[in-house]
Amino acid sequence: MSEATYNQQTAAQRIAQLERIVAISQMLSSTLDLNHLLSLIIQTAAELANTEASSIMLVDERTEELFFAASTGEVDQTKLRQIKVPIEGSLAGTVYKTGKPLISTNTEKDQRHFDGVDHQVQFQTRELLGVPLHVRQRCIGVLEVLNKKDGSAFNADDVRLIMTLASQAAVAIENARLVAQLREANRTLADLDQLKSNFISIASHELRTPLMIVLGYAEFLRDRANDETSETLDRVLHSAHRLQMVIDQMTNLQYLKTGTAEMRKTRFAIQKLITEVCADWQPLAASKSLTLHFQSPATPIYVQADYAQITLVMNNLLDNAVAFTPDQGRIEVTIRHLTGAIAVSVTDSGIGIPKEHLNRIFDAFYQVESHLTRHHQGLGLGLAIAKQIVRQHGGRIWAESGEGQGSRFTFTLPVELGN
Repeated sequence: MSEATYNQQTAAQRIAQLERIVAISQMLSSTLDLNHLLSLIIQTAAELANTEASSIMLVDERTEELFFAASTGEVDQTKLRQIKVPIEGSLAGTVYKTGKPLISTNTEKDQRHFDGVDHQVQFQTRELLGVPLHVRQRCIGVLEVLNKKDGSAFNADDVRLIMTLASQAAVAIENARLVAQLREANRTLADLDQLKSNFISIASHELRTPLMIVLGYAEFLRDRANDETSETLDRVLHSAHRLQMVIDQMTNLQYLKTGTAEMRKTRFAIQKLITEVCADWQPLAASKSLTLHFQSPATPIYVQADYAQITLVMNNLLDNAVAFTPDQGRIEVTIRHLTGAIAVSVTDSGIGIPKEHLNRIFDAFYQVESHLTRHHQGLGLGLAIAKQIVRQHGGRIWAESGEGQGSRFTFTLPVELGN
């Protein structure tokens, strides 16, 4: 064979190898299943280097040992993963520590060769090429190819090819591992969320019946009590009603989260609803010397919504305003027109909300105050329920505030045509 012919064949072979690497790169970047990805890498490495076998070892950061993540051949992969390769005193460990490729032409005489694997998988390693798997200046493992099929020695072309494959494989492996960790974290969060939901459902159901008995007997006794015991029973009833409100919030949140809350939309003037709600809250506001004012356009503004649910939204917003506004403060409820919608705002002169908490106050059970030191009652469900209701009505809700500057909560609802 002439030198020109040899060079042409060599060039054609390299082009074919590079084309194969490009094709594999596309496959690696589109594969997020780690086991499938590892299998694809080792099969490709053995093919490119024309070797009898290939394997991937990844580092266990807890034990600082290398473990076999995948290997070609008829090998029990579960058993293989249990084999630990020490970083000190092994060929793979040398590649991992130095971050450089390594060729061992005679592993039988190489004292760094860890032959524990050969004995367990019934494979004889004669020579190997190991290259590091680098991701962002960090080595995550080692890719090895073993025993050239044609009996030749590993050369610079083999190193170049396997290093090229390893650089792409390392990124794909890291991405797949991150995705797997994210999925596991999401599964854990889903399990915790389900556990919380089950607890809320059971707790609200089990508390409701005895609470109704307490309320019934307390009201019965108060109707027949003298002035001295009537005041005590009033406090009992007030606490029982407070507990009833907490249970109702827990139940409402479950209905809204599971999508089982039945929505009964009717057409009504939003001013009528807000007037009624404000009237209900006037006595409590007056007991704290708070001014509660409702300002609205004179012309009725009609919406198509669930009257009871929007009432609950207003109650939760006013409950929040009354709770966090000091005595002598002011609460103002306003309505204004937007394009295709109306906006209802509840503004108070209260203690305000630190800006770092604004994005989380609509999360269920979130409390701005520490649960150990807080001075205000509630489970932190009112705003979460309000958000769910408003969203189900096709609107949105948000808060504007600053610490010591009062707060404004606003929600929108689509307006009925003809308003």
